[in-house]
Amino acid sequence: MLRCAILDDYQNVALSIADWSPLEGEVETTVFNDYLPDHAARVAALKDFDLIVAMRERTRFDAALLKELPRLRLLVTTGMYNASIDMAAAEEQGIVVCGTGGIPAPPAELAWGMILSFARNLPQEFADFRAGAKWQPRMSLDLAGRRLGIIGFGKLGSRVAKVGTAFNMDVVAWSRSLTDEKAEEEGISRAATLEWLLETSDFVTIHLPLNPSTRGLIGARELRLMKPTAFLINTSRGPIVDESALMEALNEHRLGGAGLDVFSQEPLPPDHPLRTTDRLLGTPHIGFVTEGGYRVFYGEAVEDIQAWLKGAPVRRVAARK
Repeated sequence: MLRCAILDDYQNVALSIADWSPLEGEVETTVFNDYLPDHAARVAALKDFDLIVAMRERTRFDAALLKELPRLRLLVTTGMYNASIDMAAAEEQGIVVCGTGGIPAPPAELAWGMILSFARNLPQEFADFRAGAKWQPRMSLDLAGRRLGIIGFGKLGSRVAKVGTAFNMDVVAWSRSLTDEKAEEEGISRAATLEWLLETSDFVTIHLPLNPSTRGLIGARELRLMKPTAFLINTSRGPIVDESALMEALNEHRLGGAGLDVFSQEPLPPDHPLRTTDRLLGTPHIGFVTEGGYRVFYGEAVEDIQAWLKGAPVRRVAARK
């Protein structure tokens, strides 16, 4: 009997949201609901498993860890890309890495939740309502006519843009691959430079993958370009934004606010300064955590394991160049 570890199932739904019965008799599953915090804990917990199902990039599989998992033969990641896996080391050890599909809408929906929260002061209004505070103590912002700046214009950026245009916002986007023709087709404007987008937008939302060219893309210089009334939203990857520079800008009231669903360190420690930073709306990386998304993730993870058992792996993940 092969042993399979299902990692980081924080909501404890992996075995109920997908049908694992096709693996009965061949694979024994063990679910880990809590995060394995360090190298030693991961080795101790995982060294006797043949298969591992990893949830996104929650657990890092670097060369040092893979080296100490001698039985590991199949590593399934939810999604088709995982920057936390050392693909070269996996290949060297003969570990097959497979992925799954996903649903592109949820992170875009969360971005809009944050935009609307800032525009209508929802966190403050909820708190005041429960506390029985003064009735209608503040005004909200109209979205119509405001400029929405979208950094990155793939599937997520395009979805965010459609909602912005529905709200009659002035939608502009910046991407290295975005053309004037594509922008016109989408009913938006192409920002010639990232700097211009930052300088002129009322809301800026990030929808980029993390790679060497995007790491630290929004730093102290870029934040100083933004309006003091502007809002920055990041539901992509934490390291795209320099968190120290962002904290400084927020604490000095040089930004209207920031919404973060992603962080350089996850889970974010309970005493992390970001948890108390003024004008920050934070959520615990829930952009992809939806029922529909999880059905795809775990359902296709089962398919990946079945295919591997038959000697014909599907959805193999290759290293990105």
